[in-house]
Amino acid sequence: MLPPGKGRIYWHVLLRDHPQVRAIASEAHRRLAGIGGLDPVPYEWLHLTTLVVGLTDEVAEEQLTALIAEARKRLADVQPITVTLGRVLYHPEAIALAAHPAEALVPMLNAVRAATSDAVGHDGALDTNPWIPHVTVAYSSAEQPAEPVIAALGRHLPDCEVTIDHISLVIQDGPEYLWDWRPIVRLSFSAPA
Repeated sequence: MLPPGKGRIYWHVLLRDHPQVRAIASEAHRRLAGIGGLDPVPYEWLHLTTLVVGLTDEVAEEQLTALIAEARKRLADVQPITVTLGRVLYHPEAIALAAHPAEALVPMLNAVRAATSDAVGHDGALDTNPWIPHVTVAYSSAEQPAEPVIAALGRHLPDCEVTIDHISLVIQDGPEYLWDWRPIVRLSFSAPA
C-alpha cells in the first residue's frame, strides 16, 4: 500500500462507460450490503488492472510521452475483445469478478507490456502472477471470516458480457481506497497510430 503523496502508474481498462458492468457491480454491492469491513469500488473506478508501469517518481515525463506513443502504435493491431464477467473470485484483500476467457485479453496485455518495456526499460509488473484478469467490486478493509461474505455473494453472479476496445494509463496517488486517480490518456484498439 502506498502512502499519501506517492503514486503508481497503471494500465487499467476503465469500465465506467459500460452500463452492464455497473449493473453487475451494483448487484454485488447489494448482496454485500450489511457486511462490514468491505469498501465497494465506486462505479466511476470499476476497472480491469492490466499492468503496473511503476512508481511516479521512477518514470520521467519524457518516458510517459514515449510510453503513450508506443502503446498507441502497438494497440492499433489489437482488435476489440469480448469477455464475460460473472464468476466471483475471493482474495483476503478483495472480491472480484473473473474476466473469461482470460486468454482473449493477452493481445492487449502484450501490447502495453511491450510498450512499457520499450519506453520505460522494464516489462512492468502484473498484479497477480500468473495474470488473472478481473474486475474488483469491493476491497477488504478489515480481517473477517470469508464464510459470511461467500454466503451473501455466492460463487457466480448472472453473466455479464462486455466488449473492451480501449485501455487507459492512470496515475493512482496514495492508497487504493482513497480513489485519487488521474487518467492520463485513453487509447482505443484498432486505431491508426
